[in-house]
Amino acid sequence: MEKDFQIVITGASGFVAKNVRKHLSENNVKLISISRKNFKKFKNETKIVSRNYDEKNILPKIKNSYGLIHLVGIGKQSIKNNYNLINVDFTKKIINLSKKAKIKKIVYTSGLGVSKSNSLGYFISKYQAEKLIIKSNLDYTIFRPSYIVGKDDLFTKYLKKQIKKGEIQIPGSGNYSIQPIYINDVCEIISKSLTDKKFKKQTLDLVGSESISYQNYVKLFSRKTQTRIKKISLETAYHDAISKPQSEFGVDDLNLLIGDFKGDHKKLLNISKISFQSIRELLESRRLL
Repeated sequence: MEKDFQIVITGASGFVAKNVRKHLSENNVKLISISRKNFKKFKNETKIVSRNYDEKNILPKIKNSYGLIHLVGIGKQSIKNNYNLINVDFTKKIINLSKKAKIKKIVYTSGLGVSKSNSLGYFISKYQAEKLIIKSNLDYTIFRPSYIVGKDDLFTKYLKKQIKKGEIQIPGSGNYSIQPIYINDVCEIISKSLTDKKFKKQTLDLVGSESISYQNYVKLFSRKTQTRIKKISLETAYHDAISKPQSEFGVDDLNLLIGDFKGDHKKLLNISKISFQSIRELLESRRLL
C-alpha cells in the first residue's frame, strides 16, 4: 500500500484493533486510531483518545481518509452500555462521521450467527448495525467472526487464568463446536478487504478452516499443563451468569458458545486467497500459552 494511504480505526485499544493497527503500520499505512481509552501508538499513526468520539475534534483529522475499520462493539451488556447503544446507535454515529469525512470504505466486524431470524438481543443489535452499513451507500465489507485467537485475546486469557487455578470448567457437554481463526490471518484479510475489489459489498464469515468441539479445544490448549477439566451443568453456568456479575461467562457468552454456529470458510478462502493457520497445529505448538 502507498505511504499516503490513510485508514481510520475505531476501538483502537482492543485486541483485534491493536493487531490490525500493527499490521497496517508495518505495511506503511497511515493510521488515525481512535479509542475511549489510552493506548500505545505505532509508527505512521495519529492517536486520538476521546470518550465520546467528539465530532468537532475527530472530523478535521480524518477527512478524506480512504477507509474506516469499525471495531467498537460489546458482547456483554451493563447498566451503562447496552447492545443498542453501542452496536446500533454508535454504528450510526460512525457512518455519519464517515460520510462527512468523505471516507469511501467501511469495514465492520459483526458476529458469527448474526441473521434476521435470530431472536437474541446481541445478534439483533449486530444485524441492525449491518443493515445500517449496507444502506449507507458507502462501499463496505462486513465480517462475521468466530473466536479470533492470539496470545492476548479474551478467550485465551480466560483459559490461561483457569490453568493457573488448576481447573477449566466446561459448561454442559462441551460437544458444541467453535470455528476459531488466528489473529494474523484476520489482520491479513482485513488489510486486503480495504482495496481488493473482491471484498466490495460483501458479508463474510470470518472463520478458520477447522471446526473443533469446545471440549477438544480446551484439552489441546491445556495439554501438558496437568490442568483438571471439569464439566458443569448448563443450569449452573446460566445461573451464575445471571446472578454473579463477576461470572466468567455472561449469558450471551454462553449463548454464543453453545450455539454451535458454522461459518462458510470456503467462501472466505476463495475471496481472500490466503494460507490459513491450522488451529489444531497452533494449539499443539503451545504458541498461545
